[in-house]
Amino acid sequence: MNTKIKNESGVVLIICLAVLLMLSLIGIASITTSNNDMQIADNEMKATGAFYAAESGLEQAASAIITSYENEGVPPSPLPADTTSEFNYTYGYSVTDDGPAQNAQLNSGAYKGLYGLVKSFTINSVGIDNSNIAGVELEMQIQDALIPIFQFAVFYEYDLEIAPGPDMTLGGRIHTNGDMYLQAGSNLYIDSYLTSAGSIYHGTKPGSGSGTTTGNVWIMDDNGVYQTMKNADGTFLDSRDDDWVNESLARWGGRVEDGNHGITPLYMPVVVDGPATDLIDRADGNPDSYENVAGLKFIDGQAYYNTGGDTWVDVTTDLVNDGVISFSTFYDGREGKDVYSLDLDIAKLNSSSYFPNNGIIYSSITYNSSYVSAIRLVNGQSLAGALTIATDNPLYTLGDYNTIDKKPASLLTDALTILSNNWDDSRSWDYLSNRIASNTQVNACYMTGNTETGAPGHDYNGGLENLPRFLEEWSGKTFIWRGA
Repeated sequence: MNTKIKNESGVVLIICLAVLLMLSLIGIASITTSNNDMQIADNEMKATGAFYAAESGLEQAASAIITSYENEGVPPSPLPADTTSEFNYTYGYSVTDDGPAQNAQLNSGAYKGLYGLVKSFTINSVGIDNSNIAGVELEMQIQDALIPIFQFAVFYEYDLEIAPGPDMTLGGRIHTNGDMYLQAGSNLYIDSYLTSAGSIYHGTKPGSGSGTTTGNVWIMDDNGVYQTMKNADGTFLDSRDDDWVNESLARWGGRVEDGNHGITPLYMPVVVDGPATDLIDRADGNPDSYENVAGLKFIDGQAYYNTGGDTWVDVTTDLVNDGVISFSTFYDGREGKDVYSLDLDIAKLNSSSYFPNNGIIYSSITYNSSYVSAIRLVNGQSLAGALTIATDNPLYTLGDYNTIDKKPASLLTDALTILSNNWDDSRSWDYLSNRIASNTQVNACYMTGNTETGAPGHDYNGGLENLPRFLEEWSGKTFIWRGA
């Protein structure tokens, strides 16, 4: 049977054209999809960049506020606001004051339980890419807290050393912006939070020349129970331990923390510019001196009372005649010199018409290398009102101070010496065994400078236990220091 083969070339052509058309459509779709993916990726990248730009604005504004508080103790004026363009992005931020500062108790963090003057700010920041494809707006609220340092039992700017021989109890928060060194000859009891922006060690600071003692250092935990630094094997738990953070948290429940736990320095913007000693130096060219704000001042033995503004009246004769001020001489065995003191009788000042209206007294006596020039507070058991005394000379307290109906009180001085209720000037030149102290209490906040252990020309600085100085035999006697 003969089969006739027909011409099918046209069919083949149509099929080929159809296949080519299909492949072309697939290619076009692939190109379109690829372009869309690239556009989406580009948009996402621009959105991410805009987010980071806006976040940068938040960080810059927050940093400006924090820096101002650290350096000046106040928010910046004017509040931060700026617009910046860089790396194909533009961001702008502004800050809104959320209202007056509020007294509040801090309820979290290392300083939980303290009171602070808390002020809130809201920061708004917008970031956009320069092609206007993506934009992000962020908002953040920050709070700054000014924490009065007199809430601390002890506040140190540099390394703090506490190494008492006899029993010693510290009943409030202790903080240092440096390292902390703890040890005891017998027992050291710490009843509250212990924080260090550096590290916490058992023993003495290198360079002190002092040996290490093995008495107990007891620190109260979060349940109110004393826990010792001493381990069962006789070693001591401190920041040199490999698992210090976890072990300290387990032992004291978060009441002992240092830089390893995230504790940072607390800044003290107490002066406009210069060292903190400007507070007690004379006012000449010194805007931070307490002399500038005193209501009563003693300059080289002369007394002046402020009647308002810059008006000062010489009241020396009145105060001498009324027995408010007098002048004494006694011997300071620690200094190895006679002391020429201006004695301020607080009881007689209370009943005079010259108790300062603002509660601030300033005293300064020109230095003389042959003797110690000082101010001494006598009969100070009761204060007529809140009282701050600032002096660039050594200050001595004689007997109990601010113990009756306690008032807010502070002492700012070059050095503080405690004379007990049993002190007698006539025995000051006698042997220590003939200068027997009696139980004494001082209720006042105390601010002074200190020489660091290891500083040029200095070995051990005496530690916190010797920061207030003593000139009597205190064996078997108790000295109580409380804030006010």
